[in-house]
Amino acid sequence: MIDFGLDGEVALVTGASSGIGQSIALALGRAGVAVGCGGRNAARCAETVDRIRDAGGRAIAVEWDVTDPAQATAAVDAVEQAFGPLGLAVNNAGVGAGTPALELTPGQWQAVLDTNLTGVFFSCQAEARAMRAHGRGAIVNIASISATIANRNLTQAQYNASKAAVVHLTKSLAVEWAPLGLRVNAVSPGYTLTPMNRRPEVADLVAEFADTTPLGRLAEPEEIAGPVLFLLGPAAGYITGVDLLVDGGYCCW
Repeated sequence: MIDFGLDGEVALVTGASSGIGQSIALALGRAGVAVGCGGRNAARCAETVDRIRDAGGRAIAVEWDVTDPAQATAAVDAVEQAFGPLGLAVNNAGVGAGTPALELTPGQWQAVLDTNLTGVFFSCQAEARAMRAHGRGAIVNIASISATIANRNLTQAQYNASKAAVVHLTKSLAVEWAPLGLRVNAVSPGYTLTPMNRRPEVADLVAEFADTTPLGRLAEPEEIAGPVLFLLGPAAGYITGVDLLVDGGYCCW
């Protein structure tokens, strides 16, 4: 019998204050998971926590700058103290970028890599140390279609490089940690209607994204959450090291 259930699990989600991260945290809460909602400013995660609790779920906000490994360890400890052994984690925190490569400064390059790649590693490391003690766990890292393609009409070499590195980091950790009972996968969203893409000033660009996607529209954040929950759950028990494209067919062109 195929089991999609996550009820009773404990999870951590980084970047849970809005957009894709918030949708994932809410979906986990609806699935009966106790959720640690991580963000640089815990107060900004309060809405996510309140929505989970209002629906009858369990959640706490956790202050977490993913570039700081000490904060990663503290976040894991806080969630385990509140809810018990950590079994699930989603590393979603990231920053965008849009500077032409010839104009990139060392600081601009490093800032993106620090959050999007090094921050994912520190998060995975802290989560896996806790999961190793329990002998099981599932981690999903949020990458991007930009790990696979060079986006048309976007100048974001540092962002693309960081997300491609996340995919290969995921594969590397999946192989290394499989003997520990841990699965590590990635989800690569296509163009998604996050708050950033709902701004009036990017309406023309968003229309272009929709026109160049086979399904003819951008994803809703909830449509990214579903595949993440699948990869976290027992139905995906024989899946590790995968980069799952959730892109409306964009990368088929």
